[in-house]
Amino acid sequence: MEGKTTKEHKKHSPVYADVAIITLSDTRTLAEDDSGHLIKKLLEVDGHRVVHHVVIKDSKQGLAEEIQSVMKKEGVRIIITDGGTGIGPRDITIETVRPFLEKEISAFSLLFTLLSYEDIGTAALVSRAFAGTFEGRAIFCLPGSPKAVELAMQKIILPELQHILHHMGEGKKHV
Repeated sequence: MEGKTTKEHKKHSPVYADVAIITLSDTRTLAEDDSGHLIKKLLEVDGHRVVHHVVIKDSKQGLAEEIQSVMKKEGVRIIITDGGTGIGPRDITIETVRPFLEKEISAFSLLFTLLSYEDIGTAALVSRAFAGTFEGRAIFCLPGSPKAVELAMQKIILPELQHILHHMGEGKKHV
């Protein structure tokens, strides 16, 4: 149940945001990026504009450089990564993104885990998701599976994106 203040924030927030998608994969190309394309489709259906979509190798340096590049793009307010969030040695997304953050959106990880548990049971233990804000932008780090992407996008990110944009802009109109 959405509170009165939350409804008011969403009402006075931007209708859409410019979004960058970064997929981490050692095996996929942009053409084969099912999860990234699903993120793009869901965002566009919701009225947002994807202005950057790339697939990069699982590399701390590569991801850090890509985030810095995206931050230079005018108007990008949301960055969504997919892949590299597991617990294996090549899973470096969260550890690479964390130092960029000014604030962590800790409830995102908790909600994702709760919803994943309802869907896949105790396998949710090794599926990490993460979110935070920096320099007026929000970044969401999602697992690489299309099922995890769909869950995070439809049940958490899209329903709250306007509310998050409102808080990051503190009343300013950013589009």
